[in-house]
Amino acid sequence: MAKNPDRDTSLENDRDAPFEDDAPLSKSQLKREMQELQALGERIIALDPAVRARLPLSDDMLDAVEETRRIRSHEGRRRHMQYVGKVMRKEDRAAIQAAFDDIDQEHVQRNAAFHRLEQWRDRLIDDDEALEPFIEAHPHVDRQSLRQLIRNARAERQRGKSPASARKLFQLIRDTVGV
Repeated sequence: MAKNPDRDTSLENDRDAPFEDDAPLSKSQLKREMQELQALGERIIALDPAVRARLPLSDDMLDAVEETRRIRSHEGRRRHMQYVGKVMRKEDRAAIQAAFDDIDQEHVQRNAAFHRLEQWRDRLIDDDEALEPFIEAHPHVDRQSLRQLIRNARAERQRGKSPASARKLFQLIRDTVGV
């Protein structure tokens, strides 16, 4: 069959093309997206106000978050969370997610720093050889307090008492290191 040059081939190509993203979303997909937005709103509401201030939120969203604190009834809160999800549609979710990622990264770094401090505390209590490297790394440490807390923590551990001196030792190490 010969091709007719007058015939429009764009229609033939359109039939062969895959579906475009312009197709309307299914009802289930819309519901899932709304639930995700509500969950993100819940996470924002649960944040400490100082941390929440770091997020790039619109005035409408901040008002909706503030209103949530005043709602006491279960049904009222459920309806309000639907409203929060609606307001979240207008927010820059990528920027909010980036801010959450930064906050989460700070938590990870802080936890890692505290784990290092706990390791120093445990090494100082368990090993006599760990004292000199710690003092060399932190020459401004109060050596007398450090040695006394180590002795007291060892004695508490041997007697099976609560680790009050170990906690004080941790605080001294934290203050010395500056975390």
